Amino acid sequence: MLKKIFGLSLLTIALAVSVMAQTPPAQPPAAQPPAIKTHLKVGQAAPDFSMTGTDGKAYKLSDFKGKKTVVLAFYVLAFTGG
Repeated sequence: MLKKIFGLSLLTIALAVSVMAQTPPAQPPAAQPPAIKTHLKVGQAAPDFSMTGTDGKAYKLSDFKGKKTVVLAFYVLAFTGG
């Protein structure tokens, strides 16, 4: 009986240690940059900006003026594992 209790407690401790080892340490939240205020109104033209695409090339909004419809989508926490 004592062997069973000892074995069960040893198993419980081993399981708890294994779970604790897999839990990532808590990290303080990263400082967020201040939000940019644009004062844009609905229907107003967006200001020109540039950004890097998923293909690594730099694109400017003005490059597409009169050529294509531009859709800008933000995927919150995309590719972050969160």
